[in-house]
Amino acid sequence: MADPAGAGTDPLGLTGRTVVIGGAGTAGMSAARYLMTRDVHVVLADDRFASRDADAADRESAVAAVAGAAELISQGAEAVAIADLLADPSWTADTAVVIVSPGFAPTHDLVARAAAGGVPVWGEVELAWRVDAAGLLGEPRTWLVVTGTNGKTTTTSMLADIVERSGRSGAACGNIGLPVLDAMRATPRVDVLCAELSSFQLHWAPSVTPAAGVVLNVAEDHLDWHGTFDAYALAKAGALRGDIAVVGLDDAVASGLPGAGRRVGFTLNVPRHGQLGVEDSHLVDLAFGAGRLLPADVVHPAGPSGLADALAAAALALAIGVGRDAVEAALTDFRPAAHRGEVVATRDGIRFVDDSKATNPHAAQAAVAAYDRVVLIAGGLLKGASMDGMLTAVGDRLAGVVAIGRDRDLVVEAIARHAPEVPTVTVFTGDDGTVNVHRQGQTEPVLMSTQSSSAEASESDTAIAVMDRAVAEAWELAAASDPAPDAVLLAPAAASLDMFAGYGRRGDAFARAAVDIAGTSASR
Repeated sequence: MADPAGAGTDPLGLTGRTVVIGGAGTAGMSAARYLMTRDVHVVLADDRFASRDADAADRESAVAAVAGAAELISQGAEAVAIADLLADPSWTADTAVVIVSPGFAPTHDLVARAAAGGVPVWGEVELAWRVDAAGLLGEPRTWLVVTGTNGKTTTTSMLADIVERSGRSGAACGNIGLPVLDAMRATPRVDVLCAELSSFQLHWAPSVTPAAGVVLNVAEDHLDWHGTFDAYALAKAGALRGDIAVVGLDDAVASGLPGAGRRVGFTLNVPRHGQLGVEDSHLVDLAFGAGRLLPADVVHPAGPSGLADALAAAALALAIGVGRDAVEAALTDFRPAAHRGEVVATRDGIRFVDDSKATNPHAAQAAVAAYDRVVLIAGGLLKGASMDGMLTAVGDRLAGVVAIGRDRDLVVEAIARHAPEVPTVTVFTGDDGTVNVHRQGQTEPVLMSTQSSSAEASESDTAIAVMDRAVAEAWELAAASDPAPDAVLLAPAAASLDMFAGYGRRGDAFARAAVDIAGTSASR
């Protein structure tokens, strides 16, 4: 089937046709809401919907459990279980395009069947780009794209603040939470889209060509989705298809990625002509003529990763003509959102720092590098990523490690290989739900709590009990360390879904435990 874009008087060629939305989550529902305004027959395909064989009450209950689905169905959309859709041999013949949520890998059955049937597969961001380029929501907007393994959200938030400070109407959107299409439909109009895009989103948005884009860094992550590291890196390079391609020069992979237009690098070292960097303790621009931007010590979050994010945000803003004063003012005032290097409590001069957003080893490495010495709480779902590079780089900064989560043993094994002198503690639950602690040198774990052993205790209760104990163990390591560490740092290097509903819940549990130990109120 031919790509429908540009057909006849309808630029997208979708009016009156069927579009299958794969996944009725945030991105999918955003696409569905827009398409319903274009007289498109929308089919929401999601595993959460009950099968056609289920009774009416079960089908209605399943629809009610998916936010916004009932309203769209009342307007004419159709909701089907993915298995039911795939069981219909005619579905591809009736479908103009499939729009998939970011979590749908290229190997997903829905994607494979669409490809076999000649049906184009887009992501919600690809749809947004085509809608914008066609002028269906007014004059096309300025797109600025931010991607990288670590630092995307902070950089995007900084960038949006800079754009707003310049007097232009901008919005942080994409992977940061607000779907790009929703930002485009917002009132008052948004003129500059500061789009944080994940590797998944970039893979499914091959047409996006931003005014400027940045790849901050590239390290092992999401290999289960992309299949290979090269495929992951190539997806990230999609941010560099525009007129100005900004790359992190201190990152071996990002610095070597191909770009379509003018290439601008940023570095934590003294910049050369055409670069941004740090000189005489100031952020400096030698690419766009802005010169000295602001003192490095006013940038938050502090440390190398915060400075790198600030340089990247400044580069994108300067690339579209934003002035130096707006860059300086916005970055001076910027404070990171929760769970991104947030100090939540302090005791005896030692900070408790929540960097639960550090969901891969590269991000955790950056979090540790912001301090001279830390006790680290790490673990969760490593998703096949190795901690070896992280520990080689920052193992000498560790005063102790508390390992939690499904891949806790992999954390301890990595410490043993690269920093065997660092004391380690493992906190986990037994089969009966009790919280156990295994300290380095002990032959058997010690039962520490039975508070979660009740059959009525929820999974979240158990996870919170583990985090409570982990923070207590981390504090004991910190108190015993000489010299004292700067921080007890939650930078898990792993995803959270083995224990918590998201990294925010994990960070909140850490903060509550830290406040209890410190005897203070959280600084949120």
